[in-house]
Amino acid sequence: MNLRFLEWIWHVRGSVALPSDASRDAVFDKLDPVFRQTGTSFDRVGDTLVFRKRDQAAQDKMSVFDEGVLTLEQRASGPVLRYDLVSRALLYCFLAPLLFLAVAQLTILLSAHQKAVAEAAEKAGTAPKKPEKKVFPLNPIDKALGAPAPEPPKKKGKDKKADDAKLPSPTPAYVFAGIFAVLYVVGRILEDRLVNALFRKRVSAA
Repeated sequence: MNLRFLEWIWHVRGSVALPSDASRDAVFDKLDPVFRQTGTSFDRVGDTLVFRKRDQAAQDKMSVFDEGVLTLEQRASGPVLRYDLVSRALLYCFLAPLLFLAVAQLTILLSAHQKAVAEAAEKAGTAPKKPEKKVFPLNPIDKALGAPAPEPPKKKGKDKKADDAKLPSPTPAYVFAGIFAVLYVVGRILEDRLVNALFRKRVSAA
């Protein structure tokens, strides 16, 4: 499988137009403060800047990215800054819903298995009998004080519903899958726009 078709999941790519008279050194000098952050190392070779981040600080505006490449290119429309950034956080947020969906499916299978075993045991008469709840009559003093009469034992249908409620539920797994799916979609769109705005602001600074 060609991973390039899947790289959009954790790669953020884009470009920023540069002034026609912008020099290579001037552009990289303006971008220099972006990479002068704790846990960030970078190298400049010609028209390319390569950076890596490790244990990056939360206040780092590019903390979500772990590495990346920025390249200056000359196009027909003028010079541009092209970037390709890698984020493990985005990858983990994309994979998390798949993991929780798998957990939900396993929970459903486990619940179905436990229910089938219980029903088979009940039909075979080998299921452990539940102790019957005894209802004790009210004594005369409680009656005189107006105490409510004890509730009769629950019917078999209600007990079955209670037993079903005790089975493992896939709902929490579905909830977490939904949360991480939303986090990925929002983060993927938001980080794309934020990093583009950051580079655009830096290269256009006086």
